[in-house]
Amino acid sequence: MSDLSKLQSWKNLEIKSRQISKISLNQMFKEDKDRFKKYSITIKDLLFDYSKNHIDKNLFQSFVQLLNDVDLNRKIKALFNGEKINSSEDRPVMHFLLRGSYNSKTKNIYNNTVKKCLIKMKSFYEDFKDGKIGVKKIKNIINIGIGGSDLGPKMVCNALEHYSKNQINIFFISNIDPNNMTEVLKKLDPEESIFIISSKSFGTIETLKNGLECIKWFNNKSKSNFSEHFFAVTSNIEKAKSFGIKEKNIFPIWDWVGGRYSFWSAVGLPIMLKIGYNNFLTLLKGAKDIDYHFQNEPFDKNIPVILACIGIIYNNFFKCETQAILPYDEYLKYLPMYLQQADMESNGKSISNDSKKVKYQTGPIIWGDIGTNGQHAFFQLIHQGTKYIPCDFIGFSKSNNEKSDLHEILLSNLIGQTSALMKGKTLKEAQIEVNDKKKKSNYKILLNSKLFEGNKPSTTILFNKLNPYNLGRLIAIYEHKIFVQGCIWNINSFDQWGVELGKELANKIHKIFKSKDFENIDSSSKGQLDFILKTRSS
Repeated sequence: MSDLSKLQSWKNLEIKSRQISKISLNQMFKEDKDRFKKYSITIKDLLFDYSKNHIDKNLFQSFVQLLNDVDLNRKIKALFNGEKINSSEDRPVMHFLLRGSYNSKTKNIYNNTVKKCLIKMKSFYEDFKDGKIGVKKIKNIINIGIGGSDLGPKMVCNALEHYSKNQINIFFISNIDPNNMTEVLKKLDPEESIFIISSKSFGTIETLKNGLECIKWFNNKSKSNFSEHFFAVTSNIEKAKSFGIKEKNIFPIWDWVGGRYSFWSAVGLPIMLKIGYNNFLTLLKGAKDIDYHFQNEPFDKNIPVILACIGIIYNNFFKCETQAILPYDEYLKYLPMYLQQADMESNGKSISNDSKKVKYQTGPIIWGDIGTNGQHAFFQLIHQGTKYIPCDFIGFSKSNNEKSDLHEILLSNLIGQTSALMKGKTLKEAQIEVNDKKKKSNYKILLNSKLFEGNKPSTTILFNKLNPYNLGRLIAIYEHKIFVQGCIWNINSFDQWGVELGKELANKIHKIFKSKDFENIDSSSKGQLDFILKTRSS
């Protein structure tokens, strides 16, 4: 069904969303003293509070009908049974296997692939820990990849810095911009460094070119054999071998793992080396527990499902174009960027699974920053601007680095912001604040400038602490939320053909760069190339 508007449940949601939009969140709390209890879920030191959203029992009942209409339960089973739900590439989607979430239909795949790879990863970790890798003690790990092969390991390594088991430095080279590589390499001793090249196809131009440049640099700086310091994660073993990587140094990944879902695999080697094998397993365990929750909890108790439905309310019925992700923990500074790729690459689609142009909005624009930095950057627009922006606040009851009452102030800001977004500030409240300025000429503009409409929605996800287990749970929640929204919109959340066209044209432009043959190129591109070539030679 590519036209959701034909479903009665969709029509009901449209009507009920319109009705509930006229009721302020403040009013909902005043009329229902048990609202928080009704619209929050607590499991294993995790609080999911969605009470500050425009949702009620009637609206959610319509969502349940919609989820039944799109046959969500069957689609969840299809995912975990390893069916080929990535229709355009004719592949199953089984990143859940990477954390041990298998059933009778996928157990053999797990045992024959993932389990064997984990054994190899553990052996590599033990050798690394025991100083058996390289000629000197390894102090630096350089990850060469792009997209999910960069954002995933980078986000997790930074998030779990507190759990580092080794005095090692992790560096990431992703951008084809030589500035990225230059700034990394100038800090390194080659013989104290290992390089991990992650590319599923071993055909990604940015990754391969950066890999080759790093090999050149290593050979110029060291007399050691570079092949003892270079490793690969790929499904194309032969291509990696022809690149100069020893087969024993190649770790597998499979075509049923998308890049943005890959850090649970050997792409997560930098994570394992950073936090240790057992902590890595705990990260997987957290995600596995959410896999179980997602498959087994009813819709009204299912965190990823509810999070997805909330997103549909604002994206499709409130016409919100963006979604802010606001983690209140410095260690999670890369989380908004990571979720930006996970969501926008997955659901940035306009063609349905039945090959028709969709007639409704699909994936939102994802953005954000850490609190409290964001409060002094863009929160002004969220509070008093003309845009309507739903926000996800993410926090932890305890800090990994308690200092005086700093963490209490941080959490007070998190709660205070969600409260301010909901409540706003009335004219009467503003008048009390500026009462002593009545006689001043700027009284009126000052008074009106202090008004806050409020009624701005937010969802809050709180854990007891940022640790490997809870990080695994957090990421899996968002993975499954993205999947549910893709099911509702009837799009394929697991391909990314939109990324490919730019790559193809970039290759053509690069040939023009070399040949200086400007035939069959648009005038704008020709003008840009003319300018670049002239200024490069001047």
